[in-house]
Amino acid sequence: MRRFRVGLGQINPTVGDFEGNVRRIVEGIERARALGCHLVAFPELAVPGYPPEDLLFKPAFIEANLRALDEVARASRGLTVVVGFVDRRDDIFNAAAILHDGERAGVYHKQYLPNYGVFDENRYFQAGTEAPVFAVGETTFAVNVCEDIWYPAGPTTVQALAGAELVVNVNGSPYHVGKARFREQMVATRAADDIVCVAYVNMVGGQDELVFDGASLIVNERGEVVARGRQFEEDFVVADLDLEAVFRARLRDSRRRKEKLRAAETAPRIVLPALPVAEPAPAVEPPPIAPLERVEEVYRALVLGTRDYVRKSGFTRVVIGLSGGIDSSLVAALAVEALGRENVAGAGMPSPYSSAGTRRDAQRLAKNLGIEFLTISITPILKAYKRSLARAFKGLKEDVTEENLQARIRGNLLMALSNKFGWLVLTTGNKSEYSVGYTTLYGDMAGGFAVIKDVPKTLVYEVARYVNAHAGREVIPESVFERAPSAELRPDQTDQDTLPPYAELDPILEAYVEEDRGVNDLIARGFAPETVRRVVAMVDRNEYKRRQAPIGVKITPRAFGRDWRLPIVNRFRER
Repeated sequence: MRRFRVGLGQINPTVGDFEGNVRRIVEGIERARALGCHLVAFPELAVPGYPPEDLLFKPAFIEANLRALDEVARASRGLTVVVGFVDRRDDIFNAAAILHDGERAGVYHKQYLPNYGVFDENRYFQAGTEAPVFAVGETTFAVNVCEDIWYPAGPTTVQALAGAELVVNVNGSPYHVGKARFREQMVATRAADDIVCVAYVNMVGGQDELVFDGASLIVNERGEVVARGRQFEEDFVVADLDLEAVFRARLRDSRRRKEKLRAAETAPRIVLPALPVAEPAPAVEPPPIAPLERVEEVYRALVLGTRDYVRKSGFTRVVIGLSGGIDSSLVAALAVEALGRENVAGAGMPSPYSSAGTRRDAQRLAKNLGIEFLTISITPILKAYKRSLARAFKGLKEDVTEENLQARIRGNLLMALSNKFGWLVLTTGNKSEYSVGYTTLYGDMAGGFAVIKDVPKTLVYEVARYVNAHAGREVIPESVFERAPSAELRPDQTDQDTLPPYAELDPILEAYVEEDRGVNDLIARGFAPETVRRVVAMVDRNEYKRRQAPIGVKITPRAFGRDWRLPIVNRFRER
């Protein structure tokens, strides 16, 4: 057995925090050295943080990233380190540095630059053209970056045909529901097809609306997962690979002999100096880590995304308007899990239309969570508004205008608390509401971060149920689940006065927003024609609201944010 020990530093970098990012990387190098790793890898653009977006237009940012890389290189004595950075030549490249025994020994430039969904890499980077392999002692390995491994005949295949026994793929792969399983299946397929071991390291943490879920992998040449990183937390993954098994498997593949003749043209071979032979370390047994179930996955993503946005933005405490409804209850529970109860405040802002039940549930929730709870009645302020507008509105009946006044008064109160105490306002709207515009601009949309902005209403209930199950007690009162959803802006109001039932609405929204299915397609799938046209019309005419909303955690394949780019002024309508 020719054993090769690989370590993966699944770290949580911050864009632009070169000192902090280098510290995390160096700590990972030291851990790899202590564990006897031959090679350790860190995520895509781990040095500058990912995604740096238009900071890449600033030469000073690029230079700071190169200085930080030099610091990492000095820490790499005695082993091989792979780390993501921005390389500067006549243009800039999304690159991986191969650091060996304290020196920069090679560089790989990402070849396939994603330019879809949340990705915009053609805006910033030049694509690479070479797929080198590196030989050190008896081992031949290669490096590529994120998107490169998704292509069946891409750099991984070329490098494997050129002799790489191990391919290290460094990633900044954002999360959405179910992606970890799909990603694992893809990596396993690539490893088995190319008869190569794959070490897939992904970053973890929140960056603006994106969450990176980790779930790094080490897979053998048969496509079997040897080691798996935890989801939604920093981790260090270590495994021993039998590279002799790669050689034996390739002896039986006659197709490979024909295909590999072409690989040498685009896969130069770089020989690295041999490292001192260390005493063999005892074999490692990676801990068994099972993938998370769907609802727990979403819960963990929302907690991590909230924690990192608040902390990395420099805030300590948050405030949430607590209505006694399911949305604000879930946001408060997530905030407590993310930040600690001492850093969360709730504000109850009852109106003449707030029921005794919702008032009581808001107070019970705050008590169950152990958070500070403020009560500020909006009734006197609402009366003052009505008096001020009485002459202008003379002879007109009350309508949605007076309803929105209440939401905007609450938004003003929350922002006043934010200004006075330095608290970040967490808004409580869900994806179903944002989709159809069932929100008030400058009212319940006012705030700094929209925690459940990408969570459909039906999923809100599932995640809220998980909160109670995870806690082993009733954190969110059962009456909150049982009560019909209501904005409580007029007497006896429910959401279904304005919207279809959420069990009917959410599947239409998923198909229209996330899958780009048209009106006729939706009708053909069995949805009522009048409901489809009504929902589509609401989605189309509320883009102006969504464009002004705070960002929030992305958990679906297509969220309102980086990967949703509809014009506000737009006369196209499907019929």
